[in-house]
Amino acid sequence: MAHCFVTRRLPGQALERLEAEHEVEVWSERRPPTHDDLIARTRDAEGILTLLTDRVDAELLEQAPNLRAISNYAVGVDNVDLEAATERGIPVGHTPDVLTDATADLTFALMLATARKLQEATGAAKRGDWITWEPAMFLGESVYGATLGIVGFGRIGQAVAKRAQGFDMTILHTDSTPLNELLQRSDLVTLHVPLTPDTHHLIDAEALSLMRPNAILVNTARGQIVDQDALLEALHNNAIAAAALDVTDPEPLPPDHPLLKTPNALITPHIGSATRAARERMADLAVANLEAALAGRPMPHQANPLP
Repeated sequence: MAHCFVTRRLPGQALERLEAEHEVEVWSERRPPTHDDLIARTRDAEGILTLLTDRVDAELLEQAPNLRAISNYAVGVDNVDLEAATERGIPVGHTPDVLTDATADLTFALMLATARKLQEATGAAKRGDWITWEPAMFLGESVYGATLGIVGFGRIGQAVAKRAQGFDMTILHTDSTPLNELLQRSDLVTLHVPLTPDTHHLIDAEALSLMRPNAILVNTARGQIVDQDALLEALHNNAIAAAALDVTDPEPLPPDHPLLKTPNALITPHIGSATRAARERMADLAVANLEAALAGRPMPHQANPLP
């Protein structure tokens, strides 16, 4: 029986399975553990199950001599120092594939909501700010037949493209179209690349300047892919029409952040995978990864192949 620390209670029954086999401590507060909390709770742990908001760095690993397995409840592992974990022979698991459709669905929901100005329209309806139906009220952009630029054409990007076919959209993607050309030609641009040194601030002031004035930017990948200062300026200057962000830098944004007060910015609280089916399946995979490593077996979904 191993000692495991889980940084948040998870949907579904997977944690019960882990608790039946191991000694499991689950962080009970709604706020996430601070880095110091995380170090303190993992000092004696043999396995940890983390969220993408939990920073697992070399400092933490140095102070966790018994640690044998890290399972990340996310597709990405940019919150984990893979090099440091690999050097210590610690496998790092993740949860690919299961949130593809949920994230693609949200991407399309954000496209439609932003293009059709649903945020402004529902706000006006709730406030009673409209008197009668008017021909020029809340005019948005057409999604049907528009040109969609997909930056990153992996599983999620391809799932978005499938949905776009039903809207008879012209689809451009970075596997076949250079990024600059894609930005110049697209009515909607959606981001589906992992966060790496090469993609950090991939969408910067120069990239935004290439987009059309009527274009909409959607990001359901990672907040740091977009230079938010440059985006804020582009939105205020109407260099692009609007942006819909399910991910930001940082998360959450401070309550006084100017993006939250920008009328042509739609912000959601990182809900790309937030369906019951996706989140429960993520929990199943994350626990399965941890169980396998603690039993001395390869993780079913391991992000850092070990020798």
